[in-house]
Amino acid sequence: MINRLPYLSQRIFNTPLAIESTRAAVIIAALAERLGVSQMLRIDGGTVALMPMMMDDEREPERGYQVISGVAVIPVVGTLVAKLGTVYSYSGLTGYDSIMANLSLALDDDTVRAIVLDIDSCGGECSGLFTLCEAIVQARQTKPIRAILSDAALSAAYAIASATERISVEQTGSVGSIGVICLHCDFSRALDKAGATVTLIRYGDRKAEGNEYEPLSRSARAGIQADVDMMGGLFAETVARNRGMSVAAVVKTQAATFMGAEGVSLGLADAVEAPDAAFRALLEDLNAGG
Repeated sequence: MINRLPYLSQRIFNTPLAIESTRAAVIIAALAERLGVSQMLRIDGGTVALMPMMMDDEREPERGYQVISGVAVIPVVGTLVAKLGTVYSYSGLTGYDSIMANLSLALDDDTVRAIVLDIDSCGGECSGLFTLCEAIVQARQTKPIRAILSDAALSAAYAIASATERISVEQTGSVGSIGVICLHCDFSRALDKAGATVTLIRYGDRKAEGNEYEPLSRSARAGIQADVDMMGGLFAETVARNRGMSVAAVVKTQAATFMGAEGVSLGLADAVEAPDAAFRALLEDLNAGG
């Protein structure tokens, strides 16, 4: 089985993430346990195991969505990553490449009259997110696309939901977390305690800036903050455009999360509906020619 933990750790640390902060902490704990540093990172004294990834020789079906009464239901669940390499959600992950592939297939599928994004996710990577959002906005010109939240659409998942024509959220479901976070892990004191020294030989003063072997310098922190601010601004502008809101109104949410009716009142969702009711409403609209 392929060990993708080094790849996953590179996608988590020192890169902007559009993910709800408590879920980020869980992911850190999972990686820490598998990378052998569980004594340093714990969540309430417990650990979380990361499930194995797909074997290279495993085969998958041609499409990763169901068609129900002419509606393609594309899952957007778990932690969102740029590249998963499968049209299905797998081991608690969904790839933007998976959603993009399923979106393209559904648009070309003659049995599909409309598309539903079935969302239950606290977000994930920024890389690839906004390209996917643009693709969803463009796809709306071909077929109706709605987001039905089976619980939460937070951070990156909310950006995806905002790109659809309509968002329905359960009474106890959540929307929002329109913000960006970047995680830096400093192992220097642990290395000192272990009697190990890592020496970095640089060409360029900012080469390897923000690495995990040294404390975060002032210039490295400023550089990371600039990246986070840029990505956060793009996030706010994207949501504002998609939802017909002002950027100021989006920024005012301060990356908070909002349940059901409050999310609707702020303009972050369109209706408080159970998933089955939202699906029936879509079918009624399709049958009425809406």
